[in-house]
Amino acid sequence: MTDVTDPADLPEPAPEPVPVSGTDPVQAPAEKDKIDWLGEVRGLTWMLLAVLAFHSFIAKPFYIPSISMMPNLLVGDRLVVSKFPFGWNWASASFHVLPRGTWRVLPGTPQRGDIVIVVPKNRTDDLIKRVIAVPGDRIKLINGQIFLNGQPVPQLAEPSVQLDADPKLMCTESGAPRWCYEEFSIARQRLPSGRMVLELPTYREVLPGGATYLIVKDRPDDEFNNMAEMTVPPGHVFLMGDNRDHSADSRVPAWREGLGGPVPLSDVGGRAEFVTFSLDGSQDWNPLTWWPALRSGRAWTSLRAVHLTKEQ
Repeated sequence: MTDVTDPADLPEPAPEPVPVSGTDPVQAPAEKDKIDWLGEVRGLTWMLLAVLAFHSFIAKPFYIPSISMMPNLLVGDRLVVSKFPFGWNWASASFHVLPRGTWRVLPGTPQRGDIVIVVPKNRTDDLIKRVIAVPGDRIKLINGQIFLNGQPVPQLAEPSVQLDADPKLMCTESGAPRWCYEEFSIARQRLPSGRMVLELPTYREVLPGGATYLIVKDRPDDEFNNMAEMTVPPGHVFLMGDNRDHSADSRVPAWREGLGGPVPLSDVGGRAEFVTFSLDGSQDWNPLTWWPALRSGRAWTSLRAVHLTKEQ
């Protein structure tokens, strides 16, 4: 029995752990990444500026709140207005961030029949009307019929348009909500299918050059159905609503909240192109109510006037 142990017989000691370069043997908890609030704000600002620029120079969505352009535009229609067809001016800028002025960049003139957005001098909100007369045209009205440059504009009787009565469609007048079609209550009809509609007297108007569209006329004795002849000044257009007896347009004086005559092109902010979608007023803030409120057949409806050929 020996008291001495040969070192070669002893087990080799375990190797010391080698620390990884640049770290401690025990890793400390990683610090949370700091949020770059300045960068976030900068990115949001650039995004908002890009949207503002697109809406000011290219196109912008609009909402129809009134009945003045029935039957071609309905309350609840959402549409796209292009900003570049007639050049740019103060009215082109989104949210009217620029002061009112008479300057125009790359100016152009609308065609008869175009639907345009205008900001009249006595108001700050956008109105939408149809171009009836262009610079140099002579225009007058006799019993609701337009005469351009001495020639009557044809108004051809059409079958009465049938529009859904939309009982929940509300408009605001003098700060109070009311049913948008209240003035047409007498025109309500129930079809054999049970559908409740408005049957309105409808005509097809054909402007010089062939632009044609439907209009509604239900008040033969309306006070603005007659107007003495006038000449549209240079740089101006004469605008009217398609719902002739319910439109505050160029026939109506400014003190009656009309356009007060021809409108300068520097106040025209763009041309209506097409309807994206339309809601019948039955929706509320719950997104589940939006789909049932969609009007069928309105999406992607073109708002450009049809032009008849000579053969037509």
